[in-house]
Amino acid sequence: MKYDLNGALLMTEIASLPILNRGKVRDIYDLGDSLLFVATDRISAFDCVMPNGIPNKGKVLTQISLLWFDMMNWMPNHLIASDFSKFPSALKQYEHDLKDRSIIVKKAEPLPVECIARGYIIGSGWKDYQKTGRICGIKLRDNYKQAEKLDLPIFTPSTKAEQGLHDENISFEKAVDILGQEVADKIKELTLKIYSKAAAFAEKKGIILADTKFEFGIYDDELILIDEVLTPDSSRFWPAEQYEIGCSPPSLDKQFVRDYLEICNWNKTPPAPELPNEIVLKTAQKYLAACKTLTGKEIL
Repeated sequence: MKYDLNGALLMTEIASLPILNRGKVRDIYDLGDSLLFVATDRISAFDCVMPNGIPNKGKVLTQISLLWFDMMNWMPNHLIASDFSKFPSALKQYEHDLKDRSIIVKKAEPLPVECIARGYIIGSGWKDYQKTGRICGIKLRDNYKQAEKLDLPIFTPSTKAEQGLHDENISFEKAVDILGQEVADKIKELTLKIYSKAAAFAEKKGIILADTKFEFGIYDDELILIDEVLTPDSSRFWPAEQYEIGCSPPSLDKQFVRDYLEICNWNKTPPAPELPNEIVLKTAQKYLAACKTLTGKEIL
């Protein structure tokens, strides 16, 4: 296993298992009829992985995802097991490295489209709206202000880029071309339904869920929810008490890292710069705060 000086897990090494993929955050191992997903502490921004990580980030992502999987149990998902005591005996020697940050999941076939729900006008959506009056081709009414709540949440799909490349926003019509009308209609419906239910729950916890990204896959000819769900990596979380229209609100997610990178004279292409210790520790605090607020759990 590879850790950085702050104790962030950067890479796993499980000699007895074939590794299928090292993504921006997850290391995925083949268990035969299932997969082992390990959420490391790697952090990416602008589709580049930073050389140092955020301590305990992988545990935060896993525990928050488990909350939502349980809450959205009406929606089939890829989760098989999250209790380390029920993992295969070959993994027991890695308990210190894997516990609370790994899950065993079904071998689903991921859809080649990412599903984004936007409930507020911020980030690239705000920039798009200022130029065109639209977000990803969707015409909006006039006079929205930055960070304002949309009259209704919108669905804005994107392609899934390989590591180092940028995801590309696409129209719903393009998603239909890729997936077919029936599947495209279904993931749009599910994306907006899950977002709305999660936003209502988060609001009760004092958090605004501004936008989020889901992934779906096919397993046994059934559409299921896969990967991480509604985490600070895939979502924009704002503390409700600090929310203000007309500016970019403070966040409990990796926007803090993106904001730093915007001003550090980096051209957003590999290699990414090392994050200063102050940015690492503040980001870790934000992830831990999001986890405690949503799940009630302290990550130790």
